[in-house]
Amino acid sequence: MSPKINPTAGWNFCSIYRRNNHTTHNSYVILLNLSLMQMKTRIIPCDYSDPEHRKAIIALISAYIQDEMGGSFPLSEQEQTDLVEGLKNHPKTLVLLAETQGIFTGLLTAFENFSTFTARPMMNIHDVMVLKEYRKKGIGRSLMNALIEEAEKRNCSRITLEVRKDNLPAQNLYQDLGFQDTEPSMFYWRKYLLCLSH
Repeated sequence: MSPKINPTAGWNFCSIYRRNNHTTHNSYVILLNLSLMQMKTRIIPCDYSDPEHRKAIIALISAYIQDEMGGSFPLSEQEQTDLVEGLKNHPKTLVLLAETQGIFTGLLTAFENFSTFTARPMMNIHDVMVLKEYRKKGIGRSLMNALIEEAEKRNCSRITLEVRKDNLPAQNLYQDLGFQDTEPSMFYWRKYLLCLSH
């Protein structure tokens, strides 16, 4: 039976590195204690041929965008289509889905890049999100651990991400997993470009 989808639910640039080269889990299947009962959460790579996975990407990213930590407007139907197709067609994308008792509850998107300083691959985490009602249950940690394990399999020299200054729970999680700020500290800058494709 395909999992159901639950549709509800100022940056400082930190190129954050792992301090360690070890992980504490051996599987993407992790038992998490949710409320008073044991509920199994699976961390699975996105299968773009599965329509439920495609719907989950749209639902979870839409929830993230409209969250206070996303702070943006809902995606249009065309943007939703472009989102899934863009992730599918990108040659170095990695999308992990968290599925808890038949519901997609979280998502992580990352992109493999190449470090000229280490002459090895590197991984950049673009999105980490968990639906509000499933937060503080270890799902975000499970997504991160699965990503770290995959980056190590790909012989990546480091993992980078950006985190909002006011997102203290996320900062605490990343630090607990061995990430740290860059030395020296760096800014996170962006320049928006006009879209000429539509």
